[in-house]
Amino acid sequence: MKTIITIAFTLLGSTAALAQMSHDGMPMSQGTITKIDTKWNKVTIDHGPLDNLDMPAMKMVFDLSDPAMIESLSEGQEVTFSADRINGKLTVTEISTE
Repeated sequence: MKTIITIAFTLLGSTAALAQMSHDGMPMSQGTITKIDTKWNKVTIDHGPLDNLDMPAMKMVFDLSDPAMIESLSEGQEVTFSADRINGKLTVTEISTE
């Protein structure tokens, strides 16, 4: 019985880790949108650590990899997102508002 419980907790931990990965395998972070710049296709996000970029929690401006992303966003909104350096710019590659 102890072995079954150990296996169950291991699987739950693995599932939680997978839930925090984007579709392209990048780690996801939590944040709040504080500003949207539709003219330049940028968002400011007050976010938690970005492990893949070795960055601590902070507020910063990101480009959006797809301009259509901006349509579903609003200031003050809580988001889960992944970011990467694309052509030297910090860019949100995936974002979810759920």
